[in-house]
Amino acid sequence: MVAKFVNKEGQEVERTRCQIYTRVVGFYNPVSNFNIGKKSEFYTRTYFNEKKSMNSEFVEKYAVAQCACSC
Repeated sequence: MVAKFVNKEGQEVERTRCQIYTRVVGFYNPVSNFNIGKKSEFYTRTYFNEKKSMNSEFVEKYAVAQCACSC
């Protein structure tokens, strides 16, 4: 399926639509089948980023030093 979009320069371009799937209760479902409320919730989600968490700094600092064995 081809759809028309407007790019940053204001020009109309044709692009192929891509189907976005998300995992809900163990099943992968296309977001296009969601109702308006569920789509809104999906697009406003914030995802956990382990690199930005305080715990990741702690693990980087102390995890290697903790293991003194030759494993």
